[in-house]
Amino acid sequence: MTSVFSAPNSIANGIRVRVAARNQVADDVDEFVLVSDADVPLPSWSAGSHVDLATPAGPVRQYSLCPQRAHAGEEPGDEHTYRIAVQRRADGRGGSVSAHASLTVGTPTWISPPRNHFALTRALTYVFVAGGIGITPLLSLVEAARTSGRPWKLIYTGPTRGGMAYTDELVALHGAHVSIRESRRTGRVDFGDELAGLPRGTAVYACGPAGMLDAVVDACADQPAVDVFTERFTAPVLSGRPAQSFELSLALSGVTVDVPEDRTILDVLDACGVVAPSSCREGTCGTCETGVVSGEVDHRDVILSPEERAENESMMICVSRCSSGRLVLEL
Repeated sequence: MTSVFSAPNSIANGIRVRVAARNQVADDVDEFVLVSDADVPLPSWSAGSHVDLATPAGPVRQYSLCPQRAHAGEEPGDEHTYRIAVQRRADGRGGSVSAHASLTVGTPTWISPPRNHFALTRALTYVFVAGGIGITPLLSLVEAARTSGRPWKLIYTGPTRGGMAYTDELVALHGAHVSIRESRRTGRVDFGDELAGLPRGTAVYACGPAGMLDAVVDACADQPAVDVFTERFTAPVLSGRPAQSFELSLALSGVTVDVPEDRTILDVLDACGVVAPSSCREGTCGTCETGVVSGEVDHRDVILSPEERAENESMMICVSRCSSGRLVLEL
């Protein structure tokens, strides 16, 4: 069997997989079909889920799970396979470049169990907005909406169709439900016009560049009973909230330390030799989500919903802090 590097510390409960198939689905976008290296079923997952992926020469990165395609060699819903799509970004942090360079058919690697911070909520109607590679988490959400029988539509925008993954597949499967917009040919989408007058009970899901997400949020802000859910590639600029020092206690290990205002919880834990899974360190991936025993959290991530933040049961320790002076975590 081909040798494989050890699972990174940042991947908790790592699952050893191998690449069963690889297909180009757009300019600089390749699809990887992953199977268990032990030939056993992979964990079940729900629409909107993602996994952490380790690559031989790059950092761990997060990729959305996509619905299976029969013509890729597996049956729809096949529990033995996962499908992800990776856009090669030379200006990124190395994960996509390493995946494109090193993950060939037969290559073994590691993934995390699926996590979901972008699940489909119950709504009367759905609007999905994708920008470029942001289509990947929306593919499974579209399938879930279609299965629900509720009205839905997808607006999929990018500079050129050649750089947009799965366009032909989406149009063939869903027809008029899908609107493909090539900005270099027709100009940028005016979301103020496109999303005006949405019916009450609409849920809008968007994933793509920050500017597009901000435009979608702004377009829906004053519409009654319209909820917007976004998944971001990068963390937004914070509004200048001052950071405060606080005392941190770890309930399981008995450690108590101070977290100064210029360091994150994750930084302090690293310095103390306490291993906590992490990846992006920007509050965008969810890898470092940790249970809260007590203390008020100053949430600074882009993952948890307002309701989850109000519950105060977990936090992203790479960016979020404490606003009550003392914080106790399940570590």
